[in-house]
Amino acid sequence: MTQTYGPGPLLSARDVSKHFVLHETLLARYLAGAKDRTVRAVDGVSLEVYPAETLSLVGESGCGKSTLGRTVVGLYEPTSGEVRFDGKPLWGQQALPRASLRRQAQIIFQNPYSSLNPRHTVRQILSVALAARQVPAREREAETIALLRRVGLSEEHMDRYPHQFSGGQRQRIGVARALAMRPRFVVADEPLSSLDVSVQAQIINLLRGLQDELGLAYLFITHDLRVVYHISHRVAVMYLGQVVEVAPTDELFENPLHPYTQALLSAIPSIERHRRRQRMMLEGTVPTPIDPPSGCRFHPRCPRRAARCEEEPPALQSAGRQGTPGHFVRCHLALS
Repeated sequence: MTQTYGPGPLLSARDVSKHFVLHETLLARYLAGAKDRTVRAVDGVSLEVYPAETLSLVGESGCGKSTLGRTVVGLYEPTSGEVRFDGKPLWGQQALPRASLRRQAQIIFQNPYSSLNPRHTVRQILSVALAARQVPAREREAETIALLRRVGLSEEHMDRYPHQFSGGQRQRIGVARALAMRPRFVVADEPLSSLDVSVQAQIINLLRGLQDELGLAYLFITHDLRVVYHISHRVAVMYLGQVVEVAPTDELFENPLHPYTQALLSAIPSIERHRRRQRMMLEGTVPTPIDPPSGCRFHPRCPRRAARCEEEPPALQSAGRQGTPGHFVRCHLALS
């Protein structure tokens, strides 16, 4: 997918970090002298999402994708760095009011069952969101019906409970709840992971149609690169709390520069002979974010690592002659 960007991003993150402190028990402190540990879930991430754009965020489980998604919509306060929405910071003295942020930025969660109140009907679930948008009570039923129709459901679903729906239908209700606030930006946090392949395609088509109709911007979080290819304008690849490569979708799939991106793409099966890649196997396992490696965080698993990689952390830089405009990579060897 191609995209023409406006004068500035709708959402921008600058050197954002989010750390969590693991508090040891008093017994562990006494017996083993254990100290509190810090999980560096997100560690110095910068990215931008433009109006009506889909930026996909991909990487292995535990790399910090969901934590970053919750941070950029204000559910988590960053440990350091800055998040801006439409030019206004989310935290600090000049922060965008929470009510305004909630109207403009929403999130669709991974599990459509656990994210919906099982004791509420669809009517009640959507009414809560409409009330938060200060829609008069007499208008909420008509708005509820319109929302359900927009996501492919009907009026007869209004008084059913979440357990009475299939997984795909529950995810449509989650989408409708997000749309009830009339947002401009939506974080879709692994919205397809619990769905069958045929249902995934339906939800993808729904999200793309809503984007065309309403001009929504998405931060689409997933580990499935096949989905990424069909829905994204740009892709950011994340590893152990850091973004290691960002590029337009076609450029990333045709010209991946970071070894980690190359390994991810090599795992995608293809029936087309000219598109098949030689499988690139990585060594070892993902290091813990409690004690990330020195230098490049990927170097313990990288088949191309050099001495410099073990000592000097690379910065996210323009790929220059190695790639097209808008292609950035965090790798010493890819730029040398």
